Amino acid sequence: MPLFNALQSETVCERVGLVGRSPAFRAMVDALLRYAAVDVAVLLEGATGTGKELAARALHYLGPRARGPFVPVDCGALPESLFEDEMFGHARGAFTDAGRDMRGLVAQAKGGTLFIDEIHTLSPRSQAALLRFLQDLRFRPLGGQQWVEGDVRVVVATNRCLEEGVREGWFRGDLYYRLNVVSVQLPSLAERKEDVPLLVQAMLARLAARYGLAPRAFDAAGMAQLVARPWPGNIRELENVVHRSFLQGEDGRPLRLPGQAQPDADAAPQDYASERAALLADFEQHYLRRVLAAASGNVTQAARLAGKERRLFGRMLKRHGIVRGEYGSR
Repeated sequence: MPLFNALQSETVCERVGLVGRSPAFRAMVDALLRYAAVDVAVLLEGATGTGKELAARALHYLGPRARGPFVPVDCGALPESLFEDEMFGHARGAFTDAGRDMRGLVAQAKGGTLFIDEIHTLSPRSQAALLRFLQDLRFRPLGGQQWVEGDVRVVVATNRCLEEGVREGWFRGDLYYRLNVVSVQLPSLAERKEDVPLLVQAMLARLAARYGLAPRAFDAAGMAQLVARPWPGNIRELENVVHRSFLQGEDGRPLRLPGQAQPDADAAPQDYASERAALLADFEQHYLRRVLAAASGNVTQAARLAGKERRLFGRMLKRHGIVRGEYGSR
């Protein structure tokens, strides 16, 4: 029997931040609803910025463990040496600085959901420790004498292909098959462009409430530009742009995208050359960000993708105030 009717389910999804009506979005939500009711591990797959933690929260709040805690853990931020201690805790005296018992994240999530994000970053040793726990949901704190039942629902997420990781040897096959009982693929924003206006409206409403300001909005032309963009950073990138536009906006005037000048509503159009130059500058800034994101911040590779000499490409980045470190490494 479903725990929620359609209206209640939609309300829960909106509350956690899942907004949309596109076919790709509805297919994702239908899968979440189907798996929320069964207490089984779920693998969430999708590119960075597609909302995997929001999907995990939806699974939690739509399921029978909704009254329990939702405990997220970012594997990418946990050093290998601390993984087992953070996950399973320790007993007093387990090591030099262990002056008292410490409950791990599994114990903290008792009766609720443990969300393990960026699972692809786990070392082989940490993968083995997690596999041992998942086999029967029992663990022993470091230095402890007793095994403890882990009363949790496990949801994991990754932006990498774990099946490919198994073939290449960086992810354990037995752990992958243990996790991949059921999986949900989160669509990119490019696959659900018709949801952009709904997402923008929801973001603007939250920002107005957060800052205690009057509602602000994009005009039709601004919204059309938002819909047309490719959004390689997905919803996270869209949210960042909307946030900046909101903070740079003025009451009573349409919001503009970052880098666009705010025109006087009563001003006459500029001459053709000036307006064309402004539009080209906006295009150039957006293109540079897009190609730099595709190259994960590697300027040499980005310049090659753009068909530009590296030094010239670097000057273009500097002219638009684009910091390559926002996108990755070099």
